[in-house]
Amino acid sequence: MIPLLLYIAIFIACFYAVRLISGGAKRTGYTALKTVTFGDESAVTPNRWASVLSIITLFFLWGTFTGSVIVPSPLHMPGPPLGEHTFTHTVQDAEGNTDDATVTFLLYQTTVDAEGNESAEPEPPVVDPGDGFALNDSLVIEAYGSELAPLQNNDVLTRDDGTSIIAVNGQPIAPGDRLEFDFGTLAMSTRGSINISPAQGIQMEPIWLPPPEDVFNRFLEISCINKFWERGVPMAERWSNFTGCEGFRNYSLWEHLGFSLYRVVVGFLLGALVGIPLGYAMGLSNWARGWFDPIVEFMRPVPPLALIPLVIIWAGIGENGKVVLLFLAALWIMAIAARSGVSGVNLSKVHAAYSLGASKAQIMRHVIIPNSLPEIFTGARVAMGVCWGTVVAAELVAAVQGAGMMIMVASRFQLTDIVILGIILIGMIGFGIDILMRMAENKLVPWKGKS
Repeated sequence: MIPLLLYIAIFIACFYAVRLISGGAKRTGYTALKTVTFGDESAVTPNRWASVLSIITLFFLWGTFTGSVIVPSPLHMPGPPLGEHTFTHTVQDAEGNTDDATVTFLLYQTTVDAEGNESAEPEPPVVDPGDGFALNDSLVIEAYGSELAPLQNNDVLTRDDGTSIIAVNGQPIAPGDRLEFDFGTLAMSTRGSINISPAQGIQMEPIWLPPPEDVFNRFLEISCINKFWERGVPMAERWSNFTGCEGFRNYSLWEHLGFSLYRVVVGFLLGALVGIPLGYAMGLSNWARGWFDPIVEFMRPVPPLALIPLVIIWAGIGENGKVVLLFLAALWIMAIAARSGVSGVNLSKVHAAYSLGASKAQIMRHVIIPNSLPEIFTGARVAMGVCWGTVVAAELVAAVQGAGMMIMVASRFQLTDIVILGIILIGMIGFGIDILMRMAENKLVPWKGKS
C-alpha cells in the first residue's frame, strides 16, 4: 500500500510540475491546428516528459525500497536497524533473589559480491561477563530473521537450578508475552526462552526484491560481458572467454534469449502461414465460414497454457512440442484478424472495382488484401505478444535453454535477481518486437486510417 500511495503522489507531483514548467509552451504540429481535442484519439500523443519521469519513478521506488546505491541514503525507506543493540533482562532464582544481565546483539545483513559469493557471518560482540549468577551475553542475528537466544545457558545458575527471566528493561514478562522495543520485538516461549525478532522496516528483503545494482551485476555475469571487457587481457583471449562463458546453466544469456526468440518466430510464422489463409477463406466463403467458425470461436478463448498437456501427448517434450504450442497460440489470433480484415473492406471499393471490369483475382489482389492488411498487422502484433508470453510456459517442459527456463530454474533456487533480469529482458524484447512491427506496418501499409 505504501509504494502505491507514494507512486500516486509522485505521479500527481510530476503532472503538475511539468504542466507548470511547460504551460506557456506553444503547441506545434497537426494537433495544434485542432480546435477540439478532447475525445479525439488522433489528438492524443505520448508526452515524452511523462515517459521519462515514469521510468525514473519506477527505478526510484525500486531503489528506495531496497536500499539501493542509486538512490541517496536519506531517501531510503526505513530498513532493519543494523548494528549493535542491547537490552537488560532480570533473572530470578529459586529463592527469589534477582540479578540483571545485559544482552548485546549485532544485527547484520548478508551481502553478495559480483561473483555471487556471500559475506561471512560476523563474530559476536566481545562483552564482559560481569558478576552475579546472571552473566552478560552476546550474539549475532541476520537481518529479516529472528533468534531464539539461550540467555541462561552460560549463567552460574541455569533453568535446571530453578531460575527464570521475569523482566526485560524493567518490563515484566511471562511465558507467552511479547514486548516491543525500538530495535524489535522480544517474545518469551512457553519454556521461558527469549526469542529476539529485530524490526524489519519497510524495505524489501533482498531475497524478495534485490536492488537494481544486484540485477545489473548479475546481467554482467551471465551475459559474459564482464569477460569481454576484462582489463589487461589480450583481445583474442577476451573473445575466447566471452564465447566460451557458461553464463547460466551452461549457456550464456544471449543463447537463452536466442533460443526463445527462435521458438517464438517459428511458431508465429507457422501460425500466420496457416491462420491468414484460413481467415481469408472464412471472410470470403459462406461454406468456409460455417465450417471453421465453430472451431475458431471455440479455440479462441482457450488459453495456450491449457493446451500444454495435450501438446506433450501429441508432439512430445522436445523442441517440436514448444513450437506447436506457440503455433496454436498464434493461429487463432491471425485467423480472426484476417477474417476481420476481409469483413472490414469498404464495399464501395469492391463495387467500384467490379464496375471497372475487375476479376475476382484482381479484386482479391488490389482491393481485399491491401485493405485487410491493417487488421492483419494489428493481429500480428497481438499474436507476437501472446507467443512471447507463452514461450515462458512452453519452456517449462524439458527445456535446457531459453529465457523461460532460466526464470523458472532461478526461482527454484531463490535467485531473485535472475528472475527479475529475465522478466525485464522479456519485456524489453517484446516491446522492441512491437516497435519493429509498428515500423513495418507504417512502411508497408501507409494507407492505414485513410479512406
